[in-house]
Amino acid sequence: MFIGHRYWYIACRSPELKHKPLSITIASIPIVIFRTVNKIAALEDRCAHRHAPLSAGKICQEHIQCPYHGWQYDTEGTVKKIPALPPDCKLASNLNIKKYHSLEQDGYVWVCLADTPATPQPEKFPYLDAPGWTSFRMKTRFLAPIDICLENFLDCPHATFVHRFWFRTPKAKPVKAIVKTLEDGAVAEYIEEPRESAVVWWLLSQKNTQLQHTDRFIAPSTSRVDYIFSDQRHYIITSSCTPIGDRTTEVHTVITFRVQPIGWFIKLFFAPLSRFIIQQDVKMLNLQQANIKRFSPSNYKFTPADLLLPYILKWRQSNQCNENSDSPPPPTGIEHHVNMLL
Repeated sequence: MFIGHRYWYIACRSPELKHKPLSITIASIPIVIFRTVNKIAALEDRCAHRHAPLSAGKICQEHIQCPYHGWQYDTEGTVKKIPALPPDCKLASNLNIKKYHSLEQDGYVWVCLADTPATPQPEKFPYLDAPGWTSFRMKTRFLAPIDICLENFLDCPHATFVHRFWFRTPKAKPVKAIVKTLEDGAVAEYIEEPRESAVVWWLLSQKNTQLQHTDRFIAPSTSRVDYIFSDQRHYIITSSCTPIGDRTTEVHTVITFRVQPIGWFIKLFFAPLSRFIIQQDVKMLNLQQANIKRFSPSNYKFTPADLLLPYILKWRQSNQCNENSDSPPPPTGIEHHVNMLL
């Protein structure tokens, strides 16, 4: 069983869900999402009759209609009409199909697979559409599990090789990292990290500014990276990971930044550059996962420079994310310092 069923996952962008049903997969579960006149809904993507995909059907006011025999279901998964039967025929309850919790927030459609969600709604993307902030979105498919995607987004050492000269240039400069556990995950802060000779920071920051950089894991499947400069510039990269299968993850990234008054101008080159950089990560993780398949399973090796993956794994294997686990998540308030080279 996939972990994290009690949490919310992005199914699609709101504009993608128009007048036709949409087929999606979350944690290997086929789901149909659709929009009626008054609400959105998420149901299992099969008719109870002959298991035809409801996503191939159509919307009839407040119902979704199966393309095979025309059975209609409401947004709760209750069968409301069977065209081959008289209107006054009582329909058995075992004809109903499973409903999943769904809602719209921040321009996305979210789905929760559990009967009772862990929270009433997902955590909001920070400063999205806030005055003075500029945003853009990306959707990226990784052929890797969520754990590995999250580590990649929150891992500094790989950037000096995978994104060499684009995002980070190896300086072998001593850097101190402070790692703290939080009530919903963990955060790492970097002290006096280098940003010389990198295209991204040449474009996005000014010389002689102070930088505060934090990488944060938010259980079970979100990463947030903050770059805050002393001249009030602030860049936030938030990635929400949706499990498609065991080793496939859809990542919805929102990049939000405050660079006044030229945010619109920064976006012109920052958006394509970000898409280029994330495709470098896609290529690397695809290579890594393909190579893992070539060898018998074995545990990863860890060093002190692997700051957040140990906490990501412990959280996602804890009873907060995995109903089959008895292990609690790491306690809040643990802090340790790591000396590393970047």
